[in-house]
Amino acid sequence: MSTLLHVIALSWLAGLAAFAGGMAARLETSSETPRKRVLIHGVVAFGGGVLLAAVALALIPEGIANLHPLALTTIFLAGGGFSYAIDLAMARMHGSGAQLAALLLDFVPEAVSLGAVFAHDRQTGLLLAGFIAVQNLPEGFNAYREMRAGGIAARVGLATLLGASIAGPLAAGIGHLVLQDQPALTAAIMTFASGGIVYLVFQDIAPQAHMRRQLRPPLGAVLGFALGMLGTALLH
Repeated sequence: MSTLLHVIALSWLAGLAAFAGGMAARLETSSETPRKRVLIHGVVAFGGGVLLAAVALALIPEGIANLHPLALTTIFLAGGGFSYAIDLAMARMHGSGAQLAALLLDFVPEAVSLGAVFAHDRQTGLLLAGFIAVQNLPEGFNAYREMRAGGIAARVGLATLLGASIAGPLAAGIGHLVLQDQPALTAAIMTFASGGIVYLVFQDIAPQAHMRRQLRPPLGAVLGFALGMLGTALLH
């Protein structure tokens, strides 16, 4: 199998994790008990921990290695500002697509980076694919629940997540064909995505992980970061 096909397959599998998360939310029909709410908050925190691990262990190291410190900082801040603008637009819409938009905001630049990096550093590419899949699973779960709460039919919600998974192979293919020999531009994309992810973690994910009089859900963030750290250690 050619490298391009490997990239497309990995990115699509990572994207299908969001659909799998939506399927899990569709099949999960138990009542909203206090114990279930603790579990849901823990799942959200887990996704946040994995995102932080992706930033700290996979994305930012590429930026540090390939960008001038001033450019690194400027691009990172620009990514955070872009996520703020998207979040502001979603808040004004009051729609049921905020979680889906956040999923795509993470998924697309990371898939581009996966395609660009994979040709010359397969270990980092595999690590990125694993990060993307693990973070997409809880994000797909939460996006489906949000769409259903907004009145969207179950089949439409699942079809939307399945369609969103196609963005992965498209973005990764472009990254592989266009950016594989441009490490500075690839690092800039990864750094830009990092700024956006850090904003989303502290604006959207961390608040959802917190529960009054419950101390256990944030442990999901510790578990998620530990999983990312373990994956990095095993691959390197």
